[in-house]
Amino acid sequence: MAQVFIPFNLRKHTEGVTELGVPGKTLGQVIDNLEKKFPGIKESLVEDGKLKPGVSAVCGHAATRRGLLQPLEENTEVHFVPAISGGTGTL
Repeated sequence: MAQVFIPFNLRKHTEGVTELGVPGKTLGQVIDNLEKKFPGIKESLVEDGKLKPGVSAVCGHAATRRGLLQPLEENTEVHFVPAISGGTGTL
């Protein structure tokens, strides 16, 4: 079971739950199971069969490059984070 950490912007779907165990062998299965428990959350994470632009998933210690197909091992931590982009300034 993946240990899913819910970011602040998605807690409106989870009634304030910040983390929970969710079954699934892939990131997509975990999101589908999250949707069963918290209807409406998937719409904030998935668009056209892939993670929405502006959303990243960190599975274990690295951001996924396989999207919803990312395999998950037992007890993998999953963090959904807003993608960071932009910046035109110089240091």
